Amino acid sequence: MSTRDDTTGTGPGDGPVDPAIAPSFDPDETTTALEASGGASKGKITAWAFWDWGAQPWNTVITTFVFAVYLTSESFGSTNHTSQMLAIFTAISGFFVAVLAPVLGQNSDRSGRTVRNLRWQTWLLALIAASLFFVRADPGYLVLGLVLLGIGSVVSEIAGVNYNSTIEQVATPRTIGRVSGYGWGFGYLGGIVALLVMYFLFIQPEVGLFGVTGEDGMDIRVSMLMCGIWIALFTIPALVSLKDRPVERAPRVGVVDSYRLLFGTIRRLWSTSRHTVWFLLASALFRDGLAGVFAFGAVLAAGTFGMSAGEVIIFGAAANIVAGVATIAFGLLDDRIGPKKVILLSLAALVVLGLLIFVLHDGGKTVFWVLGLGLTVFVGPAQAASRSFLARLIPEGKSGEIFGLYATTGRVVSFLSPAAFGVGIWLGARVTGEENTQYWGILGIVLILAAGALAMVRVKEHTDHRMG
Repeated sequence: MSTRDDTTGTGPGDGPVDPAIAPSFDPDETTTALEASGGASKGKITAWAFWDWGAQPWNTVITTFVFAVYLTSESFGSTNHTSQMLAIFTAISGFFVAVLAPVLGQNSDRSGRTVRNLRWQTWLLALIAASLFFVRADPGYLVLGLVLLGIGSVVSEIAGVNYNSTIEQVATPRTIGRVSGYGWGFGYLGGIVALLVMYFLFIQPEVGLFGVTGEDGMDIRVSMLMCGIWIALFTIPALVSLKDRPVERAPRVGVVDSYRLLFGTIRRLWSTSRHTVWFLLASALFRDGLAGVFAFGAVLAAGTFGMSAGEVIIFGAAANIVAGVATIAFGLLDDRIGPKKVILLSLAALVVLGLLIFVLHDGGKTVFWVLGLGLTVFVGPAQAASRSFLARLIPEGKSGEIFGLYATTGRVVSFLSPAAFGVGIWLGARVTGEENTQYWGILGIVLILAAGALAMVRVKEHTDHRMG
């Protein structure tokens, strides 16, 4: 997207793409990035996983259990209004991820600067997290909070593309399931530690560390500042241990030609490995549903089941313990039975549990504790297995572009879960006449998860197709 060095050209007028630099998907080519990898020591794998640990507060503390709940609280307006505004801004940020992810990933591959790009994106994410401190508990600050949350979500997703690309430095075809599950599970455990630190130091006490109180949302705002510090500090092991690998200097490619290369990749992928395309489409659906569980789960806990901000955080801590252990355990299962079976098992369980939450929504906090924790057992395994499924197929030197495409296919439909959640709330109000019909939003999330599961059924096992 920029004109810097050997990453891109000077813009749309750079001329036609040289076929010699276009990515190739030759069906006779057999080497994948994982097959070319020598794996890594346990120490390096743990250092790699520390990026998940360090970056997790963005997902756990900010977008799920604390800041999103803060933005949808009565301090910023009615529950229905703030929830719908959150859904709109989530969809907008998803659009920008869809447009940017594959081209930026492609440029990382071509320039050989995947880790360098990951570094500055991580530091930017830390800065945005800290800047949420300026969002005061007042309706006039709602848009500022949503804009910062949206920008940070875009940066987080693009950084995730580059991070996923580095999995080939630490895994092999034999260990990819457990490595992916270990990283994802390690992130969940990082999330619980971050949640507990924020809760006991700033949110739960009437007067917290440094004299922080809940007046004007200061306890939440200081927690956001701490999240920024957390991200910057705990991602250091990964950013130090991971190294950019030397690549042959590639000719410069402009913005328009970058997209031409991307579309060429998609065409060749469709010709040589159609079931990989089906996987990208199926995973787009169910990953959007999984994102919906994260984005709106804590909002439902507060707005529908009456949990206080402190209770939501305690639930989040328990949920992260369950999710971390389950994801690591399912990672071992992934290497034994394959990622497709892990994905389908997880999605089926999520659909059933989501429907039970809707049916039993008036059962109080106990219902959400039991069924909500049940949901957390299966969300992480589905995500980690989806990553390992794709990583098994990527040709050497194509990780950034393909994981970027993976992010794009997810974000192209990323409006579905937020929109379905918002429409569910609207429909519930029309059907029931109730003032708070937030719980109807869960039906929209369940619908997306079910559609993703049905699409995944037709995808061949990873052993039966590869990109070439």
